[in-house]
Amino acid sequence: MPRRGAGRIPVVVQGRRTRSGGAGARVGLARALWAGAEITVTLGVVVLLLVVHQLWWTNRQAEEGAARQVEALEREWVRAPAPGPDAGAGADGGGTGAVGGADASTRGRGAQPGGGRDSREAAPRWDRAYAVLRIPRLGVVAPVAQGVAKRGVLDKGYVGHYPRTAQPGQAGNFAVAGHRNTHGEPFRYINRLRKGDRIEVETRTGVFTYVVDKQLPQTSARDGGVIAAVPRSAVRPGYGYGEPGHYLTLTTCTPEYTSRYRLVVWGKLAAMRLR
Repeated sequence: MPRRGAGRIPVVVQGRRTRSGGAGARVGLARALWAGAEITVTLGVVVLLLVVHQLWWTNRQAEEGAARQVEALEREWVRAPAPGPDAGAGADGGGTGAVGGADASTRGRGAQPGGGRDSREAAPRWDRAYAVLRIPRLGVVAPVAQGVAKRGVLDKGYVGHYPRTAQPGQAGNFAVAGHRNTHGEPFRYINRLRKGDRIEVETRTGVFTYVVDKQLPQTSARDGGVIAAVPRSAVRPGYGYGEPGHYLTLTTCTPEYTSRYRLVVWGKLAAMRLR
């Protein structure tokens, strides 16, 4: 006789998850999702704070600092006016090249460029503000400092003077750079300048008025031709000049919020008023 139970097929019954096990998994998932949400929110807040700092706080700091520097320069020029007619004698073999050496008949009056006198500024100290640039159409009033370094000049809301280019009023090219976005952004809207707009540069020795003449909407950041003594784009030769003169060059980054290309505005000296 067959043994009892022989020939039966064994049945395997899988255990079901307990309610407590399922609840624990859901709690773990919820905690993971909550932690992920907290990290995402924290990162978002950090990014937002960085954007606010870059776009608002740096502008506020730079604008306030630049305004104080303009006031300081104006007070300094009132206390220590330009040197008299004989102050430059001996410094350059007779003093005929310095603005302070202009004869009394032209001091304090408008003088047209190209009249045989060359207005020369003494070499300014590195990264020290020594002039004020005004663009009435845009409401820009900014100090000008020697050099175009970000940390020492541009990030302070200043306009930076390119070394080895002419000084205000001199024959050649008075070339400057400024931020288009953040840190005071003095050159943000120079693309709106039009032919005939005035740009004034004031120094201890006088006020030099340039008139906007041409604009180069975009060129390479390495296009050194735009700040040459006779400015002419080395990348786009159809833009620029072909003869010596008294030029002003404004450069800034383009498009906005990038530094890939350069936007250039050129002007010509129209008049100077010596102190």
